[in-house]
Amino acid sequence: MDGQQRMTSLTLLLIALMHKTQVQHTRVAQRISSLVFWDDNGIDRFKLDIPERLEVINALFNGQDFNPDGKDESIRNIYARYGQIEQDELWEELGPALPHFAYWLMGRVGLIEIQTGDDAKAYAVFETVNDRGKPLSPVDMLKSYLLGKINDEDRRRQANKVWREEIEKLSSKDEPDLDVQAIKAWLRAQYAQTIRERKAGAKDGDWELIGGSTFHRWVKEHERDLGLETAQGAERFMLHLMPFFMKAYRLILCARKEYTPGLEAVFYNAHNDFTWQSTVLLSPLTLSDDDETVRRKIEVTARYLDIWIMRRVVNYIRVSYSSVSYAMFLLTKDIRHKSLPELVEVLTAKLAEDGQDINFAGSPSRGREGLKALGLNQFSKRYIFHLLARVSEEVERSSGRNERFDQFVARKKNGYDIEHIWSSKLFEPGGEFADEQEFQEWRNRAGSLLLLPADVNRSLQDKPYEYKRGKYAAQNFYAASLHEAPYTNQPQFRNFRESLPVPDLFEPLPQFGKAEQQMRSELLLHLAERIWSPSQIERAAQG
Repeated sequence: MDGQQRMTSLTLLLIALMHKTQVQHTRVAQRISSLVFWDDNGIDRFKLDIPERLEVINALFNGQDFNPDGKDESIRNIYARYGQIEQDELWEELGPALPHFAYWLMGRVGLIEIQTGDDAKAYAVFETVNDRGKPLSPVDMLKSYLLGKINDEDRRRQANKVWREEIEKLSSKDEPDLDVQAIKAWLRAQYAQTIRERKAGAKDGDWELIGGSTFHRWVKEHERDLGLETAQGAERFMLHLMPFFMKAYRLILCARKEYTPGLEAVFYNAHNDFTWQSTVLLSPLTLSDDDETVRRKIEVTARYLDIWIMRRVVNYIRVSYSSVSYAMFLLTKDIRHKSLPELVEVLTAKLAEDGQDINFAGSPSRGREGLKALGLNQFSKRYIFHLLARVSEEVERSSGRNERFDQFVARKKNGYDIEHIWSSKLFEPGGEFADEQEFQEWRNRAGSLLLLPADVNRSLQDKPYEYKRGKYAAQNFYAASLHEAPYTNQPQFRNFRESLPVPDLFEPLPQFGKAEQQMRSELLLHLAERIWSPSQIERAAQG
């Protein structure tokens, strides 16, 4: 039966209205009661005859206590919504006019029953009726289409239950259309075969159509490709594929929001606001993958994206949603359904080929100079902050400390800020810099920057480098390395320094001029190549 939510909402309103009119001792209360509860040849029944909801409806109707704890989410929602209805200011505003409102409601609200010969036709009617005017969610329309394929009543009821439970798990006040985004990501990742050609007048392909507001129609038009021509195919889609991919999507969603050991790269990419991530990460998954394989595939693919993204942004190459849509479509197809070893092989080869022209040292074909020329501006500030947080995390953890990336980027009262090693007032005519413009350019380059807690950053302000250096000694190792202290007092930092191919780049710097800035830029480049090394792909696969 369609319309359960509407029927439930109307029933809750009628129950509340019945109780309110009973308090006023009006005749209309009995009539309202008969719309909710009736005598069916000696058997008491509720008009809303949905077995799993009868307990809460009975309690509300009879004014009895009801404990929703531990109940199904739909039952908890019914109980909570009734409480909202009962406490609404409308009742106080109506006052003596309440009976008139009750008669108006009963006289103006009507229900139309449509009966069909079988359930398949019923779901066809549902889709036809609801796809007019203001449409339902495409998720609801997709469910309707799939249920219409299943003939067995018990199997259909089970498929509906599983689907509803999976959608409820994606319920979010912050992202009300999360279910839509999840299914779009799944369908694109697993099934999209075409994309709009990059020329004027080209028609949308699978990639665009699935990303639109009517992806349920795309599924219906491609039912053969998706194996949905039979009831068995629809059952497999709803009872097995949908729960599997929604579970994987929730894993990605959690790792996007919380720094998760073993899935760190998912968090890194989310911090860079890379919106294609979920789609790409779902692509290599197959129904036969166990939980550990799913995690490893997700992290391996996320590591690839992490390297691919950072190589580009340090060269001022955009990675926004529209600018990389075509590249992500091709990537998704290339890694679709790959085993873990195959996935590692494909992604490693892609990084090797890609790195011939775009890497942290630059992009010759685009005339870019990579990290050494990366400076603060409107485009790069967020990526430089990310870069410095990753570098600070790497040096800290390699030197025996536990500071993590999420702690460096956390938005809190005393979070981290970008610190300029050079004071803005340092420029002096006749010095190393030809003019103020050249000085500011060098001052804003990545090699001249650090991350410090906001209060420390503010306290230093325009202090000279010689003063700042002493304060840096008490901060994260990447900042402290400008001072002599960590080289004499921190043996694990010294060991990390000696393990680097170029340990001499880590040196205390009593002064900071052009030569020292170039040295720090070279150090930053080596650290970046270590952090974003293609070897991270194989390491992620091993767990």
